[in-house]
Amino acid sequence: MSDPVTVVLADDHVLVREMLQSWLAAEGIGVVGCSGTTDEALTLVAEHQPDVLVLDIELPGRSAFTIAREAVDVSPATRVLFLSAFVHDGYVRQALACEASGYLTKSEPPEVLVEAIRRVAEGGTRFSPEVLDRIVVDAHGARLMSGDVVRIELLTAREREVLAYVGRGLHHKQIARRMGLSVKTVQTHIANVMDKLDIHDRVDLARFAIREGLIEA
Repeated sequence: MSDPVTVVLADDHVLVREMLQSWLAAEGIGVVGCSGTTDEALTLVAEHQPDVLVLDIELPGRSAFTIAREAVDVSPATRVLFLSAFVHDGYVRQALACEASGYLTKSEPPEVLVEAIRRVAEGGTRFSPEVLDRIVVDAHGARLMSGDVVRIELLTAREREVLAYVGRGLHHKQIARRMGLSVKTVQTHIANVMDKLDIHDRVDLARFAIREGLIEA
């Protein structure tokens, strides 16, 4: 009889972690560690050397994508399976750049996660349909579809600079002073950024800037 698949589970919602841990245990998958932050997840991976790291993308701490790369460094046999409530091109691009073995949305039922963990542990890949709509999977691996435009690439250099300042929590007047622009021009840039990214809330803009690596979390 083969050894059970081992997993480190990282999600910042305690209830979600406990429910998934119970579900996975009932399916014969051993959860050897649970974490609510990315850095703690990395420590658990180094300690337990699991078959699979199930990693929520939006966790407190350093970028989940950075942790994914470092997890493979400290535990080369560990495969990474991302979880997220969102499917953005930027997320997918970064997950593929990490050579992740899978990307599931949180709308998937628990049995899909179980199947995905087993497939990934065996060396396969597993992506939710919403992710598959954005990528091509072939003998060379997975990549964004040809012609797909990552949203951050829609922005001009000046708009990215403005977005970075928004991500740092600066207000219009502060940004205008730093960039040597009028407040009205800054407001126009922010409006253009919101339209291009289809993000119309400053808090969400800041989160986007962090996720895209424009600033450190």
